[in-house]
Amino acid sequence: MGSQGRDTRNDAYVAYRAELVRYATPILGSREDAEDIVQEAFVRFVPEAADEPSRLKSYLYRIVRNLAFDTRRRRRLEARGHPDDTPWWGLPQNHDTPEEQVLLCDRVRQVEAVMETMPTQKRMALEMHRFGGYRIEEIARHLGVSTSSAHRLIQSGLAELLKKIL
Repeated sequence: MGSQGRDTRNDAYVAYRAELVRYATPILGSREDAEDIVQEAFVRFVPEAADEPSRLKSYLYRIVRNLAFDTRRRRRLEARGHPDDTPWWGLPQNHDTPEEQVLLCDRVRQVEAVMETMPTQKRMALEMHRFGGYRIEEIARHLGVSTSSAHRLIQSGLAELLKKIL
């Protein structure tokens, strides 16, 4: 490339860099990424490819736009292969101390003991809600009671647990 092309590239970089970064930022969602794309656009920019000097700016915009959309598309494809919803067993595990594990086991035994003394409907409602993840409507239907009764069973079961354990 001759010195004329290099001068045109440098002049265009100085003149349009900030404007192109502002243009690419909303497409990419990050100013840093937009700056990288604009930098890459100027590396690929060949001033002679713009037919006329008046089309130089639109040529630069087209390069930046194409690079930004290519980057966005590539990120989406990569995200498909690596979903963020990693299962619990794939996450780093917190290893409690032996003392903390003993205390947790003791707490679980206390909860079990209190729940064994509860009337069957209250215990079932509490287990279904807290451990099974059932909604109150489903619990009511299963137990053959109204939703307000199912709610009362759950609330009184929780209150009983708190009162006897704490």
